[in-house]
Amino acid sequence: MTAGQRWKDLSPRRRRAFVVLGLVQVALQVAALCDLARRTPQEVNGPRKAWVAASFINFAGPIAYFAKGRRT
Repeated sequence: MTAGQRWKDLSPRRRRAFVVLGLVQVALQVAALCDLARRTPQEVNGPRKAWVAASFINFAGPIAYFAKGRRT
């Protein structure tokens, strides 16, 4: 989407793509925050507050948490 385009100017396919990507982002963040809330400090690599803040970074934050932030 370029700077001059508006939502109504997008094709239905691109609108759906944006909505789906937005829902995936929200689902990843909610999953990461719920997982963080259920884990003890010993089950989390690093400070919990840092992972909460990182979860707000689009896609990369929640994915990084699931890849590196949890101890198994």
